[in-house]
Order: sequence, then C-alpha cells, then structure tokens
Amino acid sequence: MTKSYFEMFSHRQAPIYTPLGAWRRWVWHFLAGAAIAAGAAYLHWRWTASLNPDAFVFSVFVATAESLFFLGTLLFYFDIWDEGDTPFVAVLDGHPWHAPHSTTTSVDIFVTTYDEPLEVVRPSLEALLAVHVPHGVRIRVCLLDDGDRAEMALEAERRGIGYFSRQTNEGFKAGNLRHALLRTSGDFVVICDADTRLLPTFLQNTLGYFCDPKVAWVQTPHWFYDLPDGESWQRWVTRQSPRWLRAFPKAESWCTRLSARVLTWMSGQGRVGRDPFLSDPSVFFDVIQRRRNRNGASFCCGAASIHRREAVFDAALRDKAHSISRDVTKIRLGTQAHLAAHLLQPYRFHVSEDLSTSILLHADQAAGWTSVYHPQVEARMLSPWSMSAWAAQRLKYAGGTFDIAIWDNPLFRKGLNWRQKLHYGATFWSYVSILWAPVLLLAPVVSLVMGLAPVSAYSVEFFQRFLPAVVLGELAMVAACKGHAIGAGRVMTVVALPVQLRALFCVLRRQTPQFAPTPKLPGAEGTPNMRHVWPHVTLLAVMGGAAVFGVWQTVQNAPGYSASLLWVNLFWLSVNMNLVVRAVQMARWRPPARLPHDHTTAPQQRTAEMHHVVQSYSN
Repeated sequence: MTKSYFEMFSHRQAPIYTPLGAWRRWVWHFLAGAAIAAGAAYLHWRWTASLNPDAFVFSVFVATAESLFFLGTLLFYFDIWDEGDTPFVAVLDGHPWHAPHSTTTSVDIFVTTYDEPLEVVRPSLEALLAVHVPHGVRIRVCLLDDGDRAEMALEAERRGIGYFSRQTNEGFKAGNLRHALLRTSGDFVVICDADTRLLPTFLQNTLGYFCDPKVAWVQTPHWFYDLPDGESWQRWVTRQSPRWLRAFPKAESWCTRLSARVLTWMSGQGRVGRDPFLSDPSVFFDVIQRRRNRNGASFCCGAASIHRREAVFDAALRDKAHSISRDVTKIRLGTQAHLAAHLLQPYRFHVSEDLSTSILLHADQAAGWTSVYHPQVEARMLSPWSMSAWAAQRLKYAGGTFDIAIWDNPLFRKGLNWRQKLHYGATFWSYVSILWAPVLLLAPVVSLVMGLAPVSAYSVEFFQRFLPAVVLGELAMVAACKGHAIGAGRVMTVVALPVQLRALFCVLRRQTPQFAPTPKLPGAEGTPNMRHVWPHVTLLAVMGGAAVFGVWQTVQNAPGYSASLLWVNLFWLSVNMNLVVRAVQMARWRPPARLPHDHTTAPQQRTAEMHHVVQSYSN
C-alpha cells in the first residue's frame, strides 16, 4: 500500500454539523411524544387483549421482546432529546492563553501504534506538522510504539519527535498511554491513533474550552474520510445484466430502471458499495454524543480528544488511593515517575479505556470534573476496509462495553447523577438488546414452520394499533437525526449479532478481553472473506426454508395456517432477510481498483460555512 491510497481521498472536506434548528426540534419533540403514546397504547393492548392462548408461550416471548425494545426507545429518546453545545471559545493568535499559574501552555500529542505499517503512521505525523500552534502554546509530539519497531524509531528520529516503546504490552493502549504519561509533563495531552490526521485547527478549536478549570477533556467527532462512494444501482445493474438483453435496448432500459428502484428500496441506499461496512459515525457523533453534552455525559472516544493532565492523574490517584497512600493530597504530579508503576493507571487498563476513564471522571464529585463535546470535525481517520477489520472493531466495542456493564456498572456507582446514569444506561441497553433481538428476528420463522401466530388474530384492530406506533416512530427518527441515514443502525443491530454474542460469552466467562487493533488498510484481504458470516448464511437458509414450508402448508390448508398468517409473516421475513443479507454483501465487497472522484465542498466554502455554524452554537 503506497501513499497513493491516501491521495485518493485527500480532496475530501470534512462535513459541517449544523445545530438542531428550532423548527426541527419542535417537530422531533411532537413526533416523539406521539410515537411514545402510540407505542404505549399498542403494548397495553398487546398484553391485555392480543395474546394468543393457542400459542401462549410464543406470544409472551414476542410481546416481551417488543416491550424491551420499547423501553430501549424511551432511553434513546431521552439520550437524544435536545442539544446543549458548550459555548465555543477559540484560541486566536495575538490573544495569549495559558494554563493557570503558568506563562505558557504545554501540550503533548501522543500517536499510539502497535502493528500498523509505516505508511499509515507517516501521514498522521505529517499532519501534526501542519497543526497551527496558538500563541503562548508549545507542543511536543511523541510516537508511542507498542510494537517496538526499528523503522518507527528511525521515523521519529528523522522528524525530531519523541519516541517511546515498551518490552511488554501490559494494559493494551491504556498501558501504552501510561508509559508515555509518566515520562512527559505537558499540561494537556492529545490522543491520536496511528491513522488520526489532525486538522490544522485542532488546537485552536479545542484548547479554549479549558478556560473552565473543571473541564477534564474535550472530545471531537470521528470522521472516516476514506468511505467509498460506490456507484449508482442503475449503473451496477447495467454491468450485471446479461449480454443477450442488450439486443433489446428498450427492454434493457426498463428492466434496469425497475431493478435499480427495487434495490434502492431494499438496501435503503441509492448507491451500491457506498460505506460497505456501515462505518459512517455521523449519527453517533452528531446526534448521540452531541446531545449527551447537555447533561455532561458525552464520553471520551479516544482518538481526536484532548485531556487535562491534572484531571487524568487526579482520577487515577483517587481510584488507587488505598494502594498508594493514606494521604493522596500530598502526592504531586512532579512525583509521577517515582510512583509504583503497577499501582497507577492514568487510563484504566481496559480494552475500552476511554469509556472506563470517562465514567471514573464523571463520577468524581469531589473534583467536579466535567467534559465537553466539540461538535465539529477536527481530524480525519481511516475506516475498516475488510470484513476482518470490521469484525475486530465490533468485537472490541462490544467486549469492552459488556465488561463494564456486567462487572463495573456505573448505574450502581456513586457520583453520577441520574441523567448521566440514564445516558450510560442507554449505551448498555443498546448492546444488551442482542438477548431479545433474535426473538423478533426468528418470530416469522416460528410462525411459518409451526403455524403459530404471536397475536390472537391479524385483525383490522391489530393493524390499527400497530401501524401508528411503527410509522410515528420512523418519522420521529427522521426528524431527530437531521438528515443522517438512520437505516444503518437497524442493519448493524442484526449484522453484528454473532460478533456481539461472542463478546458477551467471553465476558461472562471472565475472560480478559484481548482484542487486536483494528486493521487500518485493505491489505491482503482484497478478496471476499466469508468466514465471518457463516451464521448469517445459515440463518438465510433457515428463513428461506421457512418461507417455502409456510407457503406449502398454506396451500395444503394445514391446521393453523391461513392467508393472513402467511402474508404478514412473509412480509416480516423478507424485511429480516434483507437485514441479514447485508452481512453477506459486506463479506463479498472488494475495494475498487480505482475510486471515482467525488465533488465535495470546496475548502473556501467550508470555511464560510464553519464560521456561520460556530457563530450559531457559540451564541
């Protein structure tokens, strides 16, 4: 992989995330209230008047799953109810700004790496050289190489930056950060992954928040600048159509347009191959993280974040006070290097060290630390470009979250207020939903194979109560997400089930999560890799068999089968199969030999838009 890989995407400009407008906020709140009312009414009717006595256990299982998903919807609505951006404070040249009791501010920029190739790390280091350093600020760039590689040491020496390596990999990324923290002294620490390329405005747009002495860290959005754009379904269908059809131009044109429309409806996307691994994090960062900021509950996501050193060590010292000293207040940052290395963990030794440390700091009422979510992109990163990379990333996210939720749940931790607990609870609930998601996924299969309905009857009353809840819920999500694609989350709930279940079983067995870093480049996996999707292929076969069996039994007038049971369950089966098949599409996707040039916002236009947006949320 050469530098040309990065050059293919260098023209792309970061998106501008606009605030939630007053009119959209009103529509979102109205639709959310209507969806909650319709959902509650449906579930009340579901439990009191629609349970099927002839399939009582099956009916109760489905109704329970529906109720648990509704509870998750309530948590999610609270999670994203409204925005509350922290007033923006820019650090400009000619306006000295520095840490308390100091004439200058020192910032350490850490680039963590383990096994990423030099061609991934080098552009990140080059981007750091272009970061604008405000007046009164001095920076020190350090390459944290947990792989202890000679080529990385030479690269650091050539660029005149710090280099740290270890003989062991204790503590994963958290241990790597601790190793460097104990050997540096900057007032603030910027955390970058190997592929994190900071934008020149990073320090200008984040340091100002630390004028509040209680701000512990500032998190910025992740932006994957290398997401493939794909090609239109019509062009894709044209390439796939048989040669003999080209002899009939009118028929070919009609079939192509029809097929493209069907595929667009089924996939929920207008282009094939666009963001093949559903990696676009816009909904998470611009909707979920941004709105959690109103209650001081946006958690740290590692890369592209900046931390106050004092807060990081203060939390670590308090967490280990019983092991270090009876009088923690006498310990000063100047003695960091003399502390027992096995006792102090500035970032907790955890596969999700960012989430774990966020909870620790948010819960520290004595110190009163707060966090800030800066809503605009200040760095570019690489997305997973293979099924193995995607699976490794999802396994890490799920394993770390389950480990915290089960063995160190913040809901039972003193210090967090009830709002923060609900926000963290929403995160955990979204992962725990893998326990009841299979019920709704397999319900149509059970109905078609056994001739059982989860409701007493598919009557007009059922649809009168069910459809408003579903339609209003969809409309509410469209209004809430400000134009971001909402279908990816639903697809990911199904596609990631096997990976998340594997992570849950590992955590329940008290196995220490040891997940490899996410691969950063397409590499050798440019060919389809199906080993990660054999559960999905098996499930598709089961679903297809259930459909055929259900049709056959209905045609034979078998007991328990009816036209209404057949068509309703075939509809839901097709919806579920469309979600599951996305996993197979992901596994079969290959990076194109040449990516088409896309037209994005010009830098000058983006600067003007950014100025307008900054003015809106700083006021």
